[in-house]
Amino acid sequence: QVQLEESGGGMVQAGGSLRLSCAASGRTSSIDMGWFRQAPGKGREFVAALKNNGNTYYANSVKGRFTISRDNAKDMVYLQMNSLKPEDTAVYYCAANRYTTYDVLSTYAYWGQGTQVTVSS
Repeated sequence: QVQLEESGGGMVQAGGSLRLSCAASGRTSSIDMGWFRQAPGKGREFVAALKNNGNTYYANSVKGRFTISRDNAKDMVYLQMNSLKPEDTAVYYCAANRYTTYDVLSTYAYWGQGTQVTVSS
C-alpha cells in the first residue's frame, strides 16, 4: 500500500513557475511515479512519468516546460512547471504503481487527492 499527498499548487500568472511535490508513504525508488491533471469538464490526462528505471516521459503539451524528478532519500517526487500557460490550469494528481504503462491512467493503483493549479492570463 502506498499513500500519496500532493502539495505546492496555487495561483500564478502566465509565464510563471510552480513546483509540485508528492510525498509517498513508501520507497519511491522502486515504483513508477506519474503526474496527471484534470481540467474542469475534462477527463484526467497524463502529464509526466518517472519509471523505476529512471526513464522519464512527458505529454507533448508540457515537454520542454515541465520536469519530473524524485528524491529517493525523502520519498518525494516533484513536478517543476515553468512557462506556465492558462491551459495548464487543472487539478494535478500524483500517482504510483509497481509497474505501469506510463501514460495509461488505469495502470496506476495509488492516487493522491490532488492539488489545484490556476494560471491566469
